[in-house]
Amino acid sequence: MTLPRVSIQTEDFDLSTEIAALRRANPGVGAVCGFVGTVRGQDTGDAVESMTLEHYPGMTEKSIEAMLDAALQRFDILGARVIHRVGRLLPCEQIVLVAVASAHREQSFRACEFLMDYLKTQAPFWKKEQTPQGARWVDARASDDAALARWAIMAGSKDSAPRPTASPIKQSGHGP
Repeated sequence: MTLPRVSIQTEDFDLSTEIAALRRANPGVGAVCGFVGTVRGQDTGDAVESMTLEHYPGMTEKSIEAMLDAALQRFDILGARVIHRVGRLLPCEQIVLVAVASAHREQSFRACEFLMDYLKTQAPFWKKEQTPQGARWVDARASDDAALARWAIMAGSKDSAPRPTASPIKQSGHGP
């Protein structure tokens, strides 16, 4: 059974299981690089009690699939997997996995970093942190845009997906 390249889910994921599946998928794999992002318990000096992640079903998967296609064109990789969780998450819980397989480590490292930079700035996700002072939407950081720019992709360029700026629920006046 072939695993999907992209999964958007509420359930947690198992890093060992995902890495093993990438290794088994191709006998030419000599390196697998993985990145796991977690919910921080503190952001900009404030305690974070939880983070809620929202997305556009269908659009989000399509956007990430396009990112994976771009990575396959730029780097000599044999496979990749992105899992991104949505819903309410607590500090220390896993949010995202980016895993890349290649014959040699350099390509896996570079492709993993490229995908994470692209994902962080271009994927249509919205994050809301709950702090003791109340809820707040998490804005994109200039440092994330700079990381994407080193790949010769500018936020908002034709090579990038529309940039999420606020929750679609918040914009429509529905919901929280």
